[in-house]
Amino acid sequence: MQAAQELLKTLYTMAMMVETRDAYTGGHLWRVSRFSGLLAQELALPRGEVLRIMLGGFLHDLGKIGVPDAILNKRDRLSDEEYAVIKTHPQQGADLLREHPLAALAMEAVLMHHETPDGRGYPAGLKGEAIPLVARIVGIADAFDAMTSHRPYRAGMPVARALEIIRDNLGSQFDRACGERFIALGEAGKLEHIVGHSEAGIPLQSCQACGPIIAIPRRLQDGATVHCPSCGGGYRLSRQGQGLALAPTGQRDALQVQRPAVDHELVAELVQEAAACLPSGRQGGWLARLFA
Repeated sequence: MQAAQELLKTLYTMAMMVETRDAYTGGHLWRVSRFSGLLAQELALPRGEVLRIMLGGFLHDLGKIGVPDAILNKRDRLSDEEYAVIKTHPQQGADLLREHPLAALAMEAVLMHHETPDGRGYPAGLKGEAIPLVARIVGIADAFDAMTSHRPYRAGMPVARALEIIRDNLGSQFDRACGERFIALGEAGKLEHIVGHSEAGIPLQSCQACGPIIAIPRRLQDGATVHCPSCGGGYRLSRQGQGLALAPTGQRDALQVQRPAVDHELVAELVQEAAACLPSGRQGGWLARLFA
């Protein structure tokens, strides 16, 4: 089991390294994972399946490692040609994941989270129930987080507006049964503690100079210095009860711009949580034998 947990750690670490390349998506993987887990629970799926879906939600964007920085961090809307490059990320993620011993746990989420019930998704144009449940769940969570998060070209939408868009596209872009349950969660206020956070209880901050997201690791103490991942601007962290605030230091550090960083404390928590979804015993098949 220890060897399996080490392999889980490599998956989470890879995903975090990819996320650090995009200055506007701090915490996106954590939020998609949590939204996906809540929806899976709402669907009354077994605990092990819920955890597997949460893992898939965290890993779904692995393929963005193959998207050039100029496209990933573009401040304006993408051209058709640039969007075509973005659309390669599910296949690139699957290719990256394929040889990993735990690939089967997340492959469907990574490869198929942009497939849609009407067959207009990518990369394979699957329709309806041909799309695995995990991909239908992660697809809704991913779209919702994209709508409610800030981007270089627009502010994040209110939760109510994002839920309205999901409702308007049930059966076409979003699975109807999963989408209806997700909307119910949102209308009951059960998504609010995740929206706008990079992990539990840690609200997102933004650079006062250029706008990108600054995700604050939980381990940082009051008075610590953090930097904008886009411009390198420095900020001093102030913890105010349950809240956070950033005060500009007036200094920039170019070496901190999009510097790959992994929150090892968060990774350790995620690995411990996800370990329960590892196959074991007679039902584990080849994977259980590998770690026996």
